[in-house]
Amino acid sequence: MANERFTSALEVSLEVELTVTGRKSGREITDKVWFVQGSDRLYLLPVSGTDSSWFKNVLNNPAIRLAAGGTQVTARAKPITDPAVVGQVVAMFRAEYGSENVDRYYPRRNAAVEVPLG
Repeated sequence: MANERFTSALEVSLEVELTVTGRKSGREITDKVWFVQGSDRLYLLPVSGTDSSWFKNVLNNPAIRLAAGGTQVTARAKPITDPAVVGQVVAMFRAEYGSENVDRYYPRRNAAVEVPLG
């Protein structure tokens, strides 16, 4: 799935372009989102948790595309709603972006998405 160019691009990127398929329109929708990397996985945190449109789209169709640094990969996203696992992802986001920023920009932290990179 992930190639070396993409994972190298992640090392110098603060965000990725996430493309999902609209659950109602069927059209591709692209948003820039923050991410954190954990071993061979990428984690995304929807700003409005389970109410985020892109999260609802992933629930409907887990096929996504990620782009960074002029390269892209396709992957199958795994939605996460288990509070313990979401809490771990939130902690990783706080370590990466600062607690204040995570608290400010992510008011509803009840969901996350895991994307395998290998």
